[in-house]
Amino acid sequence: MSNCISLLGSTGSIGRQSLEVIAACGMTVAALTANRDVERMEEQCRQFRPRLAVMMDPAAAADLQTRLADTTIRVTSGPEGLVEAATMEEADTVLTAVVGMVGLVPTLAAVRQGKRIALANKETLVCAGELVMDGADKFGAEIVPVDSEHSAIFQCLQACKDRGEVKRLILTASGGPFWGWDKEKIASATVEQALKHPNWSMGAKITVDSATLMNKGLEFIEAMRLYRMPLVKISILVHRESIIHSLVEYCDNAVLAQLGVPDMRLPIQYALTWPARTQAVAKPLDLLTCPPLTFHAPDYEAFPCLSLALEAAKTGGTATAILNGANEAAVGLFLAGQIPFGDIARRVERALAQVAVVQSPTLEDVLAADKAARQAAGN
Repeated sequence: MSNCISLLGSTGSIGRQSLEVIAACGMTVAALTANRDVERMEEQCRQFRPRLAVMMDPAAAADLQTRLADTTIRVTSGPEGLVEAATMEEADTVLTAVVGMVGLVPTLAAVRQGKRIALANKETLVCAGELVMDGADKFGAEIVPVDSEHSAIFQCLQACKDRGEVKRLILTASGGPFWGWDKEKIASATVEQALKHPNWSMGAKITVDSATLMNKGLEFIEAMRLYRMPLVKISILVHRESIIHSLVEYCDNAVLAQLGVPDMRLPIQYALTWPARTQAVAKPLDLLTCPPLTFHAPDYEAFPCLSLALEAAKTGGTATAILNGANEAAVGLFLAGQIPFGDIARRVERALAQVAVVQSPTLEDVLAADKAARQAAGN
């Protein structure tokens, strides 16, 4: 069970909910990090009194330092600050709630310190899963998932005595706001439409990824790395109600599922308190009033990003880093109004075709693949 947390990405959606859980569970905070939301960071610092506060943006860090001049909180900035926050001696757990590749290097640094990693930054495992998991084995770090789907699988696997008993991991997907739309209609969707998720309240990037179903493809890759499962033992079901968060099928055909309301505070809490369970922060699930539970096969034609992700998973090596980097770049362009929704998949496909794949990559190979993919997708 965690006692002292370094929270990377404290001002985002997952970060704010994490602080609710931390406060409710009576845990302390060693460090908080954010990008440039100075006002919210100041509020968080005054409430939780971390020893270190990090802003990725240097100008924001200077502003925060002035605002916190009456405290003993040290303020720093940039990627080096993230690594410092992730490796603070007093923090037994690093909760990585930053979005994108920026989370990779500090996560690896925390792994080398043998920390518990409460992992909400899926890009870390997508891009460099083998490096992270091999490092966890070497340094005794614990990787505990925060994503609701992977938390569900993690919980269902507590019944597993031998990983060979597992027949299949089943990831559930809400289908996003465009489920049931035809491919042509989806391709012309607006930013406003893409950000209207039917069940979850999340940050803009992950909400768009849910709309393209790329998010489920990234989670597929994450499952391969986190649970060391071959892709043939992982499948995806569309479950519109987001009540069943994922399932594990065993060799005797028993299927275990984890159910709950769509509330990220539940998987956050379990990642911090595991192996214990503590008094709930999230609301209970009322089985008498929840809607009927439905299931559908994914529509790979209408959502080509999902097919691209599964193909990258099959290719392996830096293909998954290329996929992720190109997707981050393309989603950024879409959110900025510079490309249509349908162009996200086309730009990811182009990057996968143009950037050479390196098998058994080093960290440098992963970072180079990410850079090249962003350039290919952004042109």
